[in-house]
Amino acid sequence: MTYKAPIENMMFALDAIADLTNDCVGGLHSGFSVEDARGVIEEGARFATDVLAPLNRAGDRIGARISNGDVSTVPGWRDAYVAWREAGWNAIELPAEHGGMGLPTRLASVAMEMWTSACMAFALGPVLTQGAVETIEAHASDALKRLWLPKLVSGEWTATMSLTEPGAGSDLGLLRTRAVRNDDGTFLITGAKIFITYGEHDLTDNIVHLVLARCPDAPRGTRGISLFLVPKYLVAADGSLGRRNDIRCTGLERKLGIHASPTCAMSFGDDGGAVGWLIGKENEGLACMFTMMNKARLYTGLQGVAIAERAFQQALTYAKTRRQGRSPNAIEGPSPIIEHPDVRRNLMRMKSLISAGRALAYAAAGAIDRSHHAPDLEAREREKELAGLLTPIVKATCSEIGVEVTSLGVQIHGGMGYMEETGAAQHFRDARITPIYEGTNGIQAIDLVTRKVLRSEGKCVQNLIAHFRAIGEEAAASTNSHIAISGTAVIETINSLARATRWLEEPHRRQDELLAIASPYLKLFGVAAGAALLTKGAIFAAQSIVAGEVKPVHHDALAVAAFYAANIAVEALPLERVVTESLARPMAISEFAL
Repeated sequence: MTYKAPIENMMFALDAIADLTNDCVGGLHSGFSVEDARGVIEEGARFATDVLAPLNRAGDRIGARISNGDVSTVPGWRDAYVAWREAGWNAIELPAEHGGMGLPTRLASVAMEMWTSACMAFALGPVLTQGAVETIEAHASDALKRLWLPKLVSGEWTATMSLTEPGAGSDLGLLRTRAVRNDDGTFLITGAKIFITYGEHDLTDNIVHLVLARCPDAPRGTRGISLFLVPKYLVAADGSLGRRNDIRCTGLERKLGIHASPTCAMSFGDDGGAVGWLIGKENEGLACMFTMMNKARLYTGLQGVAIAERAFQQALTYAKTRRQGRSPNAIEGPSPIIEHPDVRRNLMRMKSLISAGRALAYAAAGAIDRSHHAPDLEAREREKELAGLLTPIVKATCSEIGVEVTSLGVQIHGGMGYMEETGAAQHFRDARITPIYEGTNGIQAIDLVTRKVLRSEGKCVQNLIAHFRAIGEEAAASTNSHIAISGTAVIETINSLARATRWLEEPHRRQDELLAIASPYLKLFGVAAGAALLTKGAIFAAQSIVAGEVKPVHHDALAVAAFYAANIAVEALPLERVVTESLARPMAISEFAL
């Protein structure tokens, strides 16, 4: 099954929901227009379809391989990467002063969705390189920026995020990798890391590892973590490669999915220490690394949307061609299974969830754009806080969408979906990692409840809830009955979110109570945001139709919003009850029950 980028749906989400046209007209992105965005997306769609998508199945079957510490990617992988890099795709949103294009994050998000839909295992490497560029740009010295950024921006070199250690998992306070200062200001790094995406490969001449480690006199826990730039090869002042650093890959993880992405176990300093340079200040490494992690979390959410889109396209094609049974309105059978109501309902659920996830991710990317380019400091700070609020919601909500939609894709294929030959199972296996890495979805929920919602006395959340409610009220007052129904559903959903938010903001709430309801609260937030944003798109679509601009995507937007309102938004009230009425907290359950 090939992949075709849903360009019209992407452009609609950018315009109607993520406000790209309004921002361009308002001068947010100087000299850039929506027409420019379409041209970039169309060119990217061709690359995704023609070059990357054909690699997907071979990547799953063959996978990355290791021999004597050297890692080989799948045949065709390197050629595709070189073509991708030379076309400039790595540099879409990266800073122009270091060779990037400096285009909107919203456009880079669309591109990342396309790369991931076409071949998720391929797209994982660029996610980390682009995040590393932002981290170095934000926190490193000017000397490090001048030496390392140009080739990272161009994609000539790639980067990793080296956090996780054996036995530590998500608890970075337990990490034991050490960093000892040399007389020349560099550090010697010793330790072991696991789960390092593209930690070793044959795509580029150099790999730059961003490594969390402790200095000898550092405080215990996460307050004593520093961040270091540790390259595979040392680099001379003129940018030429020097000797191999004291780093080696000790193994590749055998994974459920994303087989072509080399997930490495790495050893630093077996022969005395790997040379590294401090990024930022000592003991402030976790704050620096969050620059990289936040972008990775946005893109992880997009991975859920992207792999769901790929699974939906395949399931839809299969449902149109697979004949079985006689549908209710057929004179004789067998009928295409898309004519069976339950199959059609599942397909519509897939499409609605994808649309909601895409809307949410693009909206978050829009907040990131405005946090960088809004005309005044107050607006930039407000959008920065909004982007921070939306990031864990995007990561968790969209990754769960990926798992559900790819599972439904297997279901629509029936028994053939369980067979590897159709490819439906690969999408499900690939999607399953997204709720786990870049901070599990449980961690995202804790971040949302304990840090984001309660920050600034909850003003950011209250403003967003008010914005969502205004969308619902505008829709509920519409003369279009379908939009009015969607608007009523939005109001009901937002009311559930508001009541749940007030519950957790009550001053007497204990920490264990907040942690126990964090995940259902995040899910409620995602459901409510999806309802509001799809309804915003439906209002835009109806206005376009009235103005005489009738496109299939406009009718799609109306149908998707109505289906979501009737079938998914209704999940909000039960989730509210889980948050506010779950008196038997998990920690109070008898051990005998477990």
